[in-house]
Amino acid sequence: MSSALERGLRILELMVEHPAGLPVSRIAAALDMPVSGVHRQLKELARLGYVRQAREQGDYLLSVKLSALGLGFLGRSGVTDIAQPILDRLAAASTELIRLSVIDGDRLVWVAVAQGATGGLRYDPGREQGVSVHLASTAGGQAWLASMSDEEALALVSRQGLRPTEFEPGPGTPTSLTALLAALNEARANGYALTVNSYMIGMAAMAVPVRFGTAGPAVGCLSIAGPSVRLDKARVTSLAPVLAEAAAELSAAADASQFFSRLGRDYSEAPEHPQTKTARSQ
Repeated sequence: MSSALERGLRILELMVEHPAGLPVSRIAAALDMPVSGVHRQLKELARLGYVRQAREQGDYLLSVKLSALGLGFLGRSGVTDIAQPILDRLAAASTELIRLSVIDGDRLVWVAVAQGATGGLRYDPGREQGVSVHLASTAGGQAWLASMSDEEALALVSRQGLRPTEFEPGPGTPTSLTALLAALNEARANGYALTVNSYMIGMAAMAVPVRFGTAGPAVGCLSIAGPSVRLDKARVTSLAPVLAEAAAELSAAADASQFFSRLGRDYSEAPEHPQTKTARSQ
């Protein structure tokens, strides 16, 4: 039986996906929880300031407290202060969407974004910050997997799943572990991971890992994403050195971030950690 804390966190995670709010009945149905239990959890979360009721007997929605906590953490840890100017410059140079993800244990989480496309056809998801990256179907995920050995990559994918359950992937998503390993080998050869019609139909993305220092373990991934009709092979090739340069700049600045420094120290002090072993062998 799940604890009250776990049930409360599940409710918060669901409500992140529905910023307009949800009625108690839909929350209960989505999480397979009794309506009375969900109502009690929401009342407690409201008392603590994490949710609010839109109107009397109405839907519940998240307050700004949770997002404020996350933004405050990123700001105080130095992630946004260091990364945002670099992301903004890359967005201006590429005229596409730029995303930064950071490694959190065995997860990769989107934390910062910059939009370079100012008009016309563009990819602009808007609600991905704080979302765990699906490793096998995204360029960022494949870039991280390619930075380690095949065995380590397959172990991570086996825990998360080859195919996502939160969304319907496109036809470009690897359908077997063999196909995934082929994509990782191609990423290592090219110096960047590339996905087309994978995370989303009509979208292409390329990504590289961000390392702690020039040869340290990966601490995150940097990606360029946009409509696949615009990010064709020639344009991807021309953007590859620009993306690599921005990632190198982030890597060089990582030591100034408390968050990245902690990740780098954690891996350095744990010689048996898969990423540390892989980084030392490269």
